[in-house]
Order: sequence, then structure tokens, then C-alpha cells
Amino acid sequence: MNTTEVHNQRMAKMIFGSVYPLYLTKIEKKGRTQEELDQVIQWLTGFDPQQVQHYIVKKVSFETFFNEATLNPNAQYITGLICGYRVEEIENPLTQQVRYLDKLVDELAKGRKMEKILRKA
Repeated sequence: MNTTEVHNQRMAKMIFGSVYPLYLTKIEKKGRTQEELDQVIQWLTGFDPQQVQHYIVKKVSFETFFNEATLNPNAQYITGLICGYRVEEIENPLTQQVRYLDKLVDELAKGRKMEKILRKA
């Protein structure tokens, strides 16, 4: 799926620390915990909870956040629709990575088991 350059730039410039509390609110409303959110983020990016907090405090963009991340090789197994986009068809790598995170948070909020969220090859 093609996204517009304007859309991709908007995603790149979004501040990770402004989205993290939204993720947290979403999952806590469904009975999940911050520790589970941090576990999902760590699985995808390699960042431990202290590093995540560092990026929040530094107000880094998603572009910086994902440029400094080591994406899990099993992230390619994240599929499905999120925000109207099929994540496996998004061509812009950064936009795809942001949508991977969105998809994992969505699965966490929907009560999916952690073993399924943290895909194994």
C-alpha cells in the first residue's frame, strides 16, 4: 500500500513521547499493564524500559526512535489492518515500523496472549 509523502513525513515527525501515554491509556483501559506495553516495545525495538523513558524525556521523533532501534527480525510476521492500512503492504519503512508498533499495542489492548503478540518464527 502506498502512503503519501505528506503522511510519511507526519509520521516521521511525531514525537514518540506524545504517543506513548496514549498507548498506555489504551491498554490500561483493557486491563493490561505498563510492563506489558514496555515488553512489547522492547521486543520490537530492543529498547529496555529505561531507554524508552530516555526517548520520552528527550522528546525524540518516531524517525529518531526507529533509526536508533534494532528492529526484531520477526517483525516481518506482523500482519493485518491498523488505521485502515495493511501493515505488510506499507512501502515506507518508517511508516511501516510505526504501524507495527500500533498493531502490537492494538493486539495487547484486545487481550491477545503475549506469546502470540511476540511473534516467533
